[in-house]
Amino acid sequence: MPKAIPDGYNTVSPYLAVDGAEQAIAFYEKAFGAKERGRMDGPDGKIAHAELQIGDSVVMLSDPFPQASTKTPKELGGTSVNIFIYVEDTDAAYKQAVDAGATSLMEPDDMFWGDRFSSVQDPFGHTWTIATHI
Repeated sequence: MPKAIPDGYNTVSPYLAVDGAEQAIAFYEKAFGAKERGRMDGPDGKIAHAELQIGDSVVMLSDPFPQASTKTPKELGGTSVNIFIYVEDTDAAYKQAVDAGATSLMEPDDMFWGDRFSSVQDPFGHTWTIATHI
C-alpha cells in the first residue's frame, strides 16, 4: 500500500504561481539555497510544475496558466501568503536573499516571542519571513 504522504514531503508544501518560473527557480537557488527536484515543461516554454527542496521542505511552483486556481502576486496586485522559513542564521540568510535580488521589508531583529526575525519580498512579489528561534 502506498504511503499517504510520500517520502521526501512534509504535510504542508506551498505551491506558488510565479511570472517567470525559470527565473524564479534560479533566484530561489541563489537566495535560499533551493535545489531543484524536478520539473514538467508546459506549452510555449513555460513551466507547468516544478519542485524545489529548501531545507527539509518542498516548495512547488509553476508559471501562471489561465485554468489554474492560483494567481501570481502581479495578477492579485499583492500577495495573500507569507512563506515563513526557519534557518540556522537569520542574518546570513537575510543578506543572501537581499544580495540575490530580494527587497528588504524588515531587517533582522530580535522579537519578544523568541525569534530573530526578518522579511523580504522576492522579485516575483512573494513575501518570505526568515527566522531563527533564539
